[in-house]
Parts: sequence; structure tokens; C-alpha cells
Amino acid sequence: MTAHVEPTISLDTLRRMLFPLPPSDVVAAYDRAFGLIEEMASLYEKSARQAVDLADALHDDWASAEPSWESRVLAEVAKMKTGKGSESSLPPLPTGPAVDAIAPRDLFDLPVPHLERFRLRSPADAVQAHPSGTFMLSTRPDGTHIAVTRRPATALRSVVAVRPTEDTDSWWLLHELRSRSGEIMQTAQGRNAREISALALKRLKVTWPDQFTRTAFHRMAEPLHATARLLVSKIATLHNLRDALLRDISAKAGVLREPTAQPGEEGARTPHPTAVPAPRGGKSGHGSGWSPRDSTGTRVRTVET
Repeated sequence: MTAHVEPTISLDTLRRMLFPLPPSDVVAAYDRAFGLIEEMASLYEKSARQAVDLADALHDDWASAEPSWESRVLAEVAKMKTGKGSESSLPPLPTGPAVDAIAPRDLFDLPVPHLERFRLRSPADAVQAHPSGTFMLSTRPDGTHIAVTRRPATALRSVVAVRPTEDTDSWWLLHELRSRSGEIMQTAQGRNAREISALALKRLKVTWPDQFTRTAFHRMAEPLHATARLLVSKIATLHNLRDALLRDISAKAGVLREPTAQPGEEGARTPHPTAVPAPRGGKSGHGSGWSPRDSTGTRVRTVET
């Protein structure tokens, strides 16, 4: 990639790139493995979504069964804090103890309000982290998006951290917030309704039954959320397996050859031989020494595009 301000890559460069192509039987084996991984991940995601949908349905049924239940403003039943800072303000690789840092886009498009791990990390001594079990909430034109943290985390700009006063109120409050997505959207500011703050949320009214009812609902919803969390963890394991297979392909790639000039490109500069870089987060199994044969002694073919 070239350029200083914004890295770019040309189509001509892409056309000359080499990539490893294993024998057809190996390709078929990898294809079947990747297909099974995606099928299992899709099944787990569907099951996790259904578990949370069932908890949503239970909440809606309970909330509509007793119209006499009082309404409370959110500030009376939960603590809130508006996130600060941006992704660019975070160090690329924090050294020492770190906590999750949550940006708005980390909450968008989640199938369920649970996530195994977040992509950003912030030094633990630089921020005051919220404990596990905190709701991280953000908005955009399609609605309100919420995730429950599993580890200490901090919120970045346009994310509000919400935590119920009592732990046994957590599932009732979570589903109350999910059911009031439209009302929360009305409190957001900005052209794309992405500027949400704790101050605006404090005035949000929520249905608040007696403590006995909230505790009973918590007991019913907990197994459903436990199931969703377990399935999300399994999906993360499958994705780790997929990434490991990709690293395995890269490690067995062999030596890449210089591309031959295409018709009409005889005068074009031919780049020097290069090795396929290991995917982010992993290293090639051969380090800097690439072998034209894999670990079984089978020669690996390369393809020029």
C-alpha cells in the first residue's frame, strides 16, 4: 500500500498479487471445514437469538398483565454515565493491565445483547472502568443497541453505561430498555441520532413492578441469558478455529514465485518475490524461512493472477 495520508492500493498491484493454491483435495477439505464452521455458527446464533427473544416475550407479557404497576424515571432505578474519548485516543497496543473500551459501532448489528469480547482495549489505570454486567447503550437511526459486558469496561463517546441499582433488577431493566428503543431514540441528538447522553436518559420512564415480581422475572430470564452467553462463547470458539485454519494455510504456502508479465505488460516492473504475510494476530509456522514443501513433504503449488 502506498500514500501517506490515506493508504491506497491500485488494481494493477492487485492483479499481480500471488496467492497460494493447495491441491484440489486440500482445497475441498478446507472448504468443507469452513462450511461446517459457518453452519454451526449460524445455528448457534439463531438459538441465542431465540433465547433472548423468548425473554423479550416474557417481559412484554408480564409488563402488560398489570397496568397498575408504577412508572419510574430511569435515574431512580439505575446509575448512568456518558462515555468519553474516541478510538483514536486509545493507544494501539496497551501495555500492562487493560480493560475493554466500547465504541458505538461495537454495539451495532449484534444478534443478542451479549458479546464474548470487544475489539478495543484501554489501559486500566487511565480510566474508571465499569464492572461486568453493565449495559452499554448506543443509538443510530435504526434503533437502540445494547450489550451486557462480561468484563470490566469503559465507554467511549456516544455510548452510555447503565447499571441497575440492584443486581437482581438487571434482566427486568435490560428488557425494559429493549422494549423502549423508540423512546430512547427520541432522546438522542444529532443528524443521525447518535448523540446519546446519560443526562437525557435520566428522564426516561420505565415500568417498575414490585421487588418480588422483578426477582421472579430475574429467575426466569437468567437461564435464557445464560444459554445465549454460552452460545456466543461457542461462536467465538468456532471463529478462532477458522482463523487458526487460515493461519495454517498461510504457514504451508511455500515460496511464492515472481509473476510473469501479462501480454502488453512486458515493460512493467516485476516486484521481488515475497512471502504471504501471516494473518493479523498470528505468525507463520515457518517464520522467515519459507519451504517449497509442506510439513508432509508435498509440494505446494502457487497461482499467479
